[in-house]
This record gives sequence, C-alpha cells and structure tokens, in this order.
Amino acid sequence: MIEEIRQTCRTLLEAGTVNVVIAYGQSNPDGPVHPIFVTKPDDVEKIVWNKQCFANLTTYLTRKEVKSLGKAAILVKGCDARSLVVLVQESQVERSDVHVIGLACEGVGEPELAGKCRVCEVHMPVGVDVTIGSTEAAAPEGQNRYALVDEFMKKSPEERMAFWKQEFERCVRCYACRGVCPLCYCNQCIVDKNRPVVIDTSATLKGNFAWNITRAFHLAGRCVSCGECTRVCPAGIDLRMLNASLAQSAEKHFNYRAGMDPETPPVIGTYNAEDKENFIR
Repeated sequence: MIEEIRQTCRTLLEAGTVNVVIAYGQSNPDGPVHPIFVTKPDDVEKIVWNKQCFANLTTYLTRKEVKSLGKAAILVKGCDARSLVVLVQESQVERSDVHVIGLACEGVGEPELAGKCRVCEVHMPVGVDVTIGSTEAAAPEGQNRYALVDEFMKKSPEERMAFWKQEFERCVRCYACRGVCPLCYCNQCIVDKNRPVVIDTSATLKGNFAWNITRAFHLAGRCVSCGECTRVCPAGIDLRMLNASLAQSAEKHFNYRAGMDPETPPVIGTYNAEDKENFIR
C-alpha cells in the first residue's frame, strides 16, 4: 500500500497537478510519525503509512504558510475526511483546490488505546478523489459510539463536577488542543483577545474551565471525533468525552453528525421547522 501511496503522490507532483503533498513522515523507523510537506517528486520516498499515523492532516489546509505553497494533495483517513467536509461547508477550503487521497484504515495505535477506532464507521474515506487500499473492517454493529458519555452521565452532578474539576486543574493552557484541531482556525482565538480580556489567560481553575468549555461549545455540531485533542494533551485530559457529549446532543436533537454528508447543511446556522423546541422556557 505504501508504494501505491508514494507513486500516486509522485505522479501528481511530476505532472504539476499539485505543488505540495501533505503526508506522514518518519525520521527513523523507531521515531515518531510526523506531518511532512513534500514538494519534490523524489522526496515521496519519505512518506510513510503505519499504525502511528495519528495526525489529522486537514488541520494544515487552513494555514497560510501551506496555502502559499500552491495546490495541495493530502492524505486522509476516514475520520480526517469528515473534517474536510466541515471545512468546505464553512468556506475555509475550496474543494477544487485540494486533491484528496483517501487511505483505507483499520485503525491507528494499539487497539486497547485507540478508543475512537473501536467505534469507527468510516474505515473507507468518502468524498475523496482517489482511494488507496482496502479493508474488511466494518462499522461495529450495536456499538454505542457514545458509551463513554452514557456511562459518565450515570454519575451524580456532584460527581461529574468533581471529575472535571480534577481534570481541568491539570490544564497548563498550552493550547495544544487548539493547535492540532482542524476546526480551530480563527485568526485570533477568543482566549488571545486582551481588549477586553474575555477569558483568564493564566492556568487558574476558573480560567481553565472557561477555556475548555468555551472551546467545546465552539466545536458543538462541528467536531468529527478525530480524537487529536485528547492525544496531544500533555496533561492527559480526556477532552474527547467533552466534545462527544455535544456531538451526542446534536445527533439526538437534530439528527446530525458532522462531516458525514457534504449535502447535509451544518446544524449550526440551519433552521428546520421540525426542530424540537422543548428547550425553550
């Protein structure tokens, strides 16, 4: 599969179809996999594809430094392809400006660690220009993708507050979650505004609650559960569960899942006469 990936990228670069390929690289066989930006055909040999290809590369499509390189080709897993759908719907990326190479994926990381992969329903990316590889992995039958949230909600309000207090006390406000998220693309984040200061910028419990909850609400109806925020958090905070709870609400109340269908209008900003109104008091 890796040779087909490399040859596909080589052909695109040699033909001038794209100017850069956003892919996965690895400095040495035992080192970590990291994003690479390939602009020369001969450099496609640096591209890798293995179980350590966690990163959602679509986060780089909105970066001005990457846009300045010209038309891009990008490698996407199924969950990453969902991010691209959202970016296109939100007018952050022109679909015609990107050549999307979908990779058949049976999951990344170790099975016991990659919780998001156990409930994945998009092992074969959709809406791509070409798909490389195949997989027999299928959507898990009867698997509740919100099982963690449901189990957590069995706790009392006091227990849930104690849990998040303990989690957010560890937050060091490094903003790695923001940096890795493909849907955090604001030129100036609300937490960086200082006239006036909207959110306390220091790593206090109050400021940490405000930051993490505000970010979660900004991702409501948009998060595609790629899990990158949880993976990169140096404090080990399970931000995935916070985002999943809002994704569950979007699905429950509006029958909407972000990035699953390019033809379905985003839930945020869309009005439907059939929308429930029982939340209005």
